[in-house]
Amino acid sequence: MTTLLVLLLLAIGVYLLAVLENWIANGRFQLTAPAYSAIALLGRESVIPRKPDLLFFEVGPVLLLIAALLAAAVIPLSPDLIIADLATGALFLNAALAYILVALIMAGWGPNGAYAMIGGWRFLGQLVAYAMLIVMPITAVAMRAESLVTTDIVFSQAGLWNIVYQPLGFALFFIAAMGLAFLPPFDLPTAKGELAGGVEAEYSGVRLAIFRLGRMVLIITLAGATATFYLGGWQGPLLPDWIWSAIKIMLVTAAMLMVGKYVPRIRETHLLAWCWKFGIPLALLNIFIVGILIVVIP
Repeated sequence: MTTLLVLLLLAIGVYLLAVLENWIANGRFQLTAPAYSAIALLGRESVIPRKPDLLFFEVGPVLLLIAALLAAAVIPLSPDLIIADLATGALFLNAALAYILVALIMAGWGPNGAYAMIGGWRFLGQLVAYAMLIVMPITAVAMRAESLVTTDIVFSQAGLWNIVYQPLGFALFFIAAMGLAFLPPFDLPTAKGELAGGVEAEYSGVRLAIFRLGRMVLIITLAGATATFYLGGWQGPLLPDWIWSAIKIMLVTAAMLMVGKYVPRIRETHLLAWCWKFGIPLALLNIFIVGILIVVIP
């Protein structure tokens, strides 16, 4: 029952994300727009390239959706509203997100097209650069909570949210989450102006619908992780726990979309240089600061 309820809330969140994305991109608030777009997409023919690696071509979009759903399984919407409250939940989240890379490499390689392949290898370069910007902030969060259980991490923020306790970690995790979801300005794997869609260029019909659904679930999952690790999760006055979680997740999602609207796309060389030269040292500094705070202020 809990699993079905979480999946239902996730589906509602994905739909609201589609409405919000259309509103921010086109300036039109239409509640029915995502439904019409989905129907139109599902009604199109699913074209297969001439010489694909059929296994990779078919599995890529499905694996993207599965990886995003697995990561969502350890995100708590309330103390009791979580699919899997694992003892290593934060570690499981990171492990599940690692398969996003595999999915995009498959989606880039499978169609046997130049644009798609470049998009897939671009994402590989991105992940190698900012993967530690996901792991290291999670490490600092777990240090304060003295636990990898995601519900324990939320409970540890009862007196002070981590966005205040470790703002540097929040900034790094937020940026890395946008990169992992390949949202603008980190949308190098798709890069419509350069690669004509990149990893999704050769997909159409049902396959493209699954790919885009997987990406939307991924965005909601990463927004949920941000709310869990840094915004106190379900904590808040008056309203039910799960409503506070939903509000925070949608606010983080809106912030991610708004950043992409106003910041131009970053060149891949600049992104890699900034992650290696500045991001990782700052993530190490964040761990050091949190360690000092834990010792000085138990």
